[in-house]
Amino acid sequence: MRILTAVLVAVLSTAPTLAQMPHINMLPEDKSKTDEEREQDKANQKAYKDSLSKIPDAKTSSDPWGAVRSDAPKAAAHPAKPKTKTGSTANTKAAQ
Repeated sequence: MRILTAVLVAVLSTAPTLAQMPHINMLPEDKSKTDEEREQDKANQKAYKDSLSKIPDAKTSSDPWGAVRSDAPKAAAHPAKPKTKTGSTANTKAAQ
């Protein structure tokens, strides 16, 4: 009876897993294109290349925030003081 219960539990637990697996066809049907389809593909490629050549080159900056930013960066209000090895701004000779 225990063996039957164990088999039943195993079968019931794998059923949802099998239902979630996608159907994968390992041998897809081999379709070759007809002459008309090849001609249509060539015409589509030619039209695509022609449309790309009609796009003008960008001569201006494509910066969307260009109008929002100021022209020049603001100068620092106070010049930065050089730090010594200890990190203080005091002159080491004056402290000695």
